[in-house]
Parts: sequence; C-alpha cells; structure tokens
Amino acid sequence: MISVTDLCFSRQDGDQVQTLFDGFSFNIAAQEQVALLGDSGSGKTTLLHLLAGLLSPDSGQIKIDDALISSYDAQQLAHFRRKIGLIFQHYQLLDCLTVKQNILFQHKLNFPNQSPDALDSLVEQLGLSDKLNKLPSQLSGGEQQRVGIARALLNQPKLILADEPTGNLDQARSHQVVEMLTTLCKARQINLVMVTHSQQLTQYFDSVKVLANGQFND
Repeated sequence: MISVTDLCFSRQDGDQVQTLFDGFSFNIAAQEQVALLGDSGSGKTTLLHLLAGLLSPDSGQIKIDDALISSYDAQQLAHFRRKIGLIFQHYQLLDCLTVKQNILFQHKLNFPNQSPDALDSLVEQLGLSDKLNKLPSQLSGGEQQRVGIARALLNQPKLILADEPTGNLDQARSHQVVEMLTTLCKARQINLVMVTHSQQLTQYFDSVKVLANGQFND
C-alpha cells in the first residue's frame, strides 16, 4: 500500500521556485495497478521519483507498506530501493552485456551471494528465452523493454514504478508490453504505478489517476 500525506515539494526553475505539490495526499491500495496521466510538466515523473526515494519531499509523509521512506537517510533509501522495481522509457541496458547479464546485473549488485529462483520462468513468460545471449543492439525496442521488465521483476518486488516505458515504442508494441507488465504484476501481487501519455493503455489498469495542479483529478 502507498500512503502519501500532506506532501510538499518545490524545485528551482531558473530564477523561480516552482511548487509542484502543496499538501498533496492520496492512497493506493495494496496490489493495485494504477495508470498515471497528466500534461507535460505536471509532476508525474517527479512523483515517481519521490515514491522511489530518488527525491526527498520538502515536508509531508510517504509511506510504502510499513516503510516511512520520507524519514529515511541516504543509506536507508538505498536499501529500500533494492525492494522495488524501476522501469524507464529509455531502457537503461548496458550495451556490452548480453540480455541475461543485463537482467541479472542489478540482482547481483544487491544480492551478490544469491541466485534468483525465478529467472527461467520469467524470461519464458516474457518471450526472451531465445534472446538471452544476444546484445541489446540485436533486439527490437519492444524486446529491449521486456528485458527492462524482467530486470525489474526479478527481485520479486512489492512495488514497480514505471516512467513512460512505452514512450519509444509503436502502438502495437506498446499494448503488448503493457499487457505483459500488468498481467505479470497481477499474478505476482505487485503494486504497479505507471506514467503514460496514452489513454488507450489505461484499459489494462485497475484505476487511472490524472495529475493536474498538484492533485489527482480521478
């Protein structure tokens, strides 16, 4: 479950201070799949970064399950981020590593002495079993994003935050990737919050939240 209470956050925009959130409160239920819409500049990506502990609020509380991450120091936040999955628009794959090595990369950093149990079934579900020895440059955009999804899901997180993961894909591949992502998250009882500009992709989600003027207009 995600619980945000009286969130305030401002950022420097040239000579001006821009207030994105001022007393913003909301809840997202455990295992809920949420599509996050909003105009450019509305703060969608900033909100994801706050939920991931990549940014700290000026004030207010952010609670993910039992973790009050808004009170965490840098070391605690780094440990917290090991327990969530992040998926990006730009696939963030390492060009010199194979698909398998890319999927395992973050897991090995976080858990150097632990072999993942779910790798074989995960890559099979994502249609990557025959791609494991290829380099990212040998994959299509949709295949590269599926590698990013596998990497995010491998640690079996309770929460996945996805920032426009289909932004570089055509419509058909976008639907394919999002349907795979939501299906896997539901099967694994994972909370999913995904930023998108596509109204069509919201059909795969439990709920849709529209961010405008620092609040949700559901």
